[in-house]
Amino acid sequence: MRGYLVRRLAASALLLLLVLTLTFVLVHVVPGDPFANLFENPRVSASYKAHLREVYGLDRPLPVQYASWLAAAVRGEWGVSLSKQRPVARVIAEALPATVLLGLTAMLIEYLLAVPLGIWAARRQGRLADHLIRGLSLVVYSVPVFWLGLMAVLVFAYLLPWFPASHLRSPGADQLPAGARLLDLLRHLALPAIVLGASSAGGTARFVRNSMLEVLSQDYVRTARAKGLGEGRVMVVHALRNALAPVLQLLGVSLPVLLNGALVVEVIFAWPGLGRIIFQAISARDYPVILATTTLTGVLVIAGNLVADLLHVAADPRLRHG
Repeated sequence: MRGYLVRRLAASALLLLLVLTLTFVLVHVVPGDPFANLFENPRVSASYKAHLREVYGLDRPLPVQYASWLAAAVRGEWGVSLSKQRPVARVIAEALPATVLLGLTAMLIEYLLAVPLGIWAARRQGRLADHLIRGLSLVVYSVPVFWLGLMAVLVFAYLLPWFPASHLRSPGADQLPAGARLLDLLRHLALPAIVLGASSAGGTARFVRNSMLEVLSQDYVRTARAKGLGEGRVMVVHALRNALAPVLQLLGVSLPVLLNGALVVEVIFAWPGLGRIIFQAISARDYPVILATTTLTGVLVIAGNLVADLLHVAADPRLRHG
C-alpha cells in the first residue's frame, strides 16, 4: 500500500506540474494585458507603464517569469492580485469558505436525491418508475447548469418569491440574532445548492441504478432470495452494501467536480465564493489569481481521486486482501 501511495503521489505531482505549466503559458500568450484599461488612458505616461510592468515582473522573458513564479509557489508565496491589489492567499482564503459551504451542501443534496432514486429504479427495472427516473435523470443531467440556475431564479425568486435571488446574506443580516442569521443564510444557500446538486444528481442516480443492477444479478443475491430472506433484507444487507462500493469511489471525486461547477452557479447567484473570484480573475487577466486557483483546483482533484481509491479499497474486502 505504501508503494502504491508513493507512485500515485509522484504521478499526481507530475500531472499537476504539467497542468500549471500549460496554464501559465496560455494565460501569458493569449492576447490581452491586465493593465489594458490603464494603458488606454492618455494621461498615463510611457515611463509609468514601463515601471508598472517592471514592478510585477511582466517585462521579463516568459521562462524567467515561470521559474520565478514556480519557486515562489513552492514556498507558498502566491503574489499579489493585479486587479484587487491584495495578497492572493488572502483573496482565496476569504472566498473559499463560501464555496466549500455551497459545494458540501450541493453534494449532500446530490446523494440524498441520487441514491434513493437509483435504488428505486433498479428495484423497478423495466417498469414505469424505472423509465420515468431514467428519463428525468437524463434530462436534468443534459441541461446546462446555467440554464437551470436562470430558470430557478425566474421561478423561485421572481414568479414565486420563496428564496433570495443572489448573495450570501441579506443587507443588515449581521445585526440579527444568531437564529435569524442562520435562517437568512439557509434561505440564500437553498437555491444555488439545489441547482448545483440537482444538476449532478441525474448522472449519479443512473450510476447507482447500474451498480445495483449489476449486484442484483449476482449468485449470492439469488441464493439469499432462495433461502427465503425478505426483499428488504436482501436489498440492504446483501445488495446495497456491495453496490455502494463504486458509489463511494464516485463520492471522492464529487466535491472537486462540484467546486468547479460552482463557478457558473456563483456567477448567476452572485455568490461570493471562489468560482466568482476565478471568473473575475479571468476577465481581468489577473495572472496570480488564475494560477493560484488552478493549483488549488488541481490539488483538490488529485486528492479527491486518491480518497476515492482509498474509500473503494476500504469498502471492498477483496481489494484489501489483494
